[in-house]
Amino acid sequence: MPLSRPAAREHIHTRNVTCQGFRREDGLWDIEGHITDIKTYGFANHDRGEIPPGVPVHEMWLRVTVSDDLVIRAVEAATDYAPFNGCDAIAPAYESLVGLKLGPGLRKQIRDRVGGIHGCTHLTELMGPVATTAFQTIFPIRSRKAEEKRLAKAGEDQPSQARDVLPKNQKMPLVNTCHGWRSDGEAVKRIAPNFYTGEDDIDGTRES
Repeated sequence: MPLSRPAAREHIHTRNVTCQGFRREDGLWDIEGHITDIKTYGFANHDRGEIPPGVPVHEMWLRVTVSDDLVIRAVEAATDYAPFNGCDAIAPAYESLVGLKLGPGLRKQIRDRVGGIHGCTHLTELMGPVATTAFQTIFPIRSRKAEEKRLAKAGEDQPSQARDVLPKNQKMPLVNTCHGWRSDGEAVKRIAPNFYTGEDDIDGTRES
């Protein structure tokens, strides 16, 4: 267990967020997100009556279809459980996200289209992990395909370098997006040396 031993406590609430990435036969990618909020106690709800312990207060789904260029091609949203009647009526609004590109500025663009009364708080929050799951799903496969293509063109059977070292001309959008991917860190030095900004050591190679 990575955390320290907790103080004496009572379990009240569980939020589960699950995201999965799929490569489709037509060349597109489906990223599916699922969110639930569950209480350990029962309570009365005006629109639903008594909600027993363990029954979701919220349960929502998203399927976002993107192309290789990370542009959203289709969105499907669904609400199975919500605290108010009519919450599920807003699901079609998420089709307005079609055409957006996953990347910098995405959160603001999502808020502009389905923020506030124009969307569901939980579906909108779910777009965050869905987007990061898209990156985790697509980039490794694209990199592998690019490496296989390069090897085939060069007539090689095996990679000439470690598989996680990027070709010099490959873009690296992850640099400086977190501490691990900082431009002067060991990961960038090893994986994407062209983007490394650490200091040079004595023999002329750079090190952080």
